[in-house]
Amino acid sequence: MSLNGINAGYAATAATAIEKVQKADKATASSKESAYKSEAGATYETTVSASSKRTKNAALVAQLKADSEKRSAQMQSLVTQMFQKQGIAIGTADDMWKVLASGNFTADADTIAQAKEDISEDGYWGVNQTSDRIFSFALALSNGDEKQMEKMVKAVEKGFSLATKSWGQELPSISSDTHSAIMDKFDNWFKENGSTATTADLLK
Repeated sequence: MSLNGINAGYAATAATAIEKVQKADKATASSKESAYKSEAGATYETTVSASSKRTKNAALVAQLKADSEKRSAQMQSLVTQMFQKQGIAIGTADDMWKVLASGNFTADADTIAQAKEDISEDGYWGVNQTSDRIFSFALALSNGDEKQMEKMVKAVEKGFSLATKSWGQELPSISSDTHSAIMDKFDNWFKENGSTATTADLLK
């Protein structure tokens, strides 16, 4: 029985890739803000407004990250305990994903029930909630900037590739469905904001 908990790993690696993109651009953004603040009047007020938006987004990012890390830790603890009872030793998160992918383990009724709930259509690690969290994370970090959102698309794709590598084989369908759902959200955002960008073009 596959727990399909890889959606947790996919979410974590996607978030990490997104954060790396954001950090790489942080120095440039800070430099631009300083330049704007040296100007007068409306420009400064606009900058203050933008700064306030970034502060709110930063709080949202921190909340999303803390919640995701807590739930990931809970899931990893559940799986680790299950493996220990069966004499299966895992050293890293990658080891855990590979054992899950192999299917060479058994799961008790309670663990199976919890896993089914978590990956159900509207479960925490299901397609809807996971795609919503990753997209919200990307949108908050981008501050709604189109160019940054384009970079976020590539960061999410990188996260998907890293998760596939950790899994050691093709990801379960739930993760592929989650990936598709996230890209649909990006495409809808671009369209709603008058952009001609598409995820298909960005990932060529």
